[in-house]
Amino acid sequence: MEARDKQVLRSLRLELGAEVLVEGLVLQYLYQEGILTENHVQEINAQTTGLRKTMLLLDILPSRGPKAFDAFLDSLQEFPWVREKLKKARKEAMTDLPAGLEEKGRAGRMGWGAGEEKGQKCQAVGTRT
Repeated sequence: MEARDKQVLRSLRLELGAEVLVEGLVLQYLYQEGILTENHVQEINAQTTGLRKTMLLLDILPSRGPKAFDAFLDSLQEFPWVREKLKKARKEAMTDLPAGLEEKGRAGRMGWGAGEEKGQKCQAVGTRT
């Protein structure tokens, strides 16, 4: 899942928890599309409240690949107002981030700056005591 989509889910987490009931079509659609495994579905269904189920789904989704966010949007057929809110937040996030900034941010967190090669950085880290 792209960083901007993760941010959208994080920023709307409480609203999603209050407005989305995942136990119906949402979980089954995500399972059908291969976003969730059978174990994920069982783990989510084992939660005692609807809020906990939704929160666990929101914890799992970001690690389920590049199609997870779009599949989640598609699964929200029973919640069109939530789907529109997510689409709007995603569009706003796209206009807020200049193209390429996301990749630069990842490289910066990895410690590879402009002109440095991976081996040089690793070697420098290995010589510290």
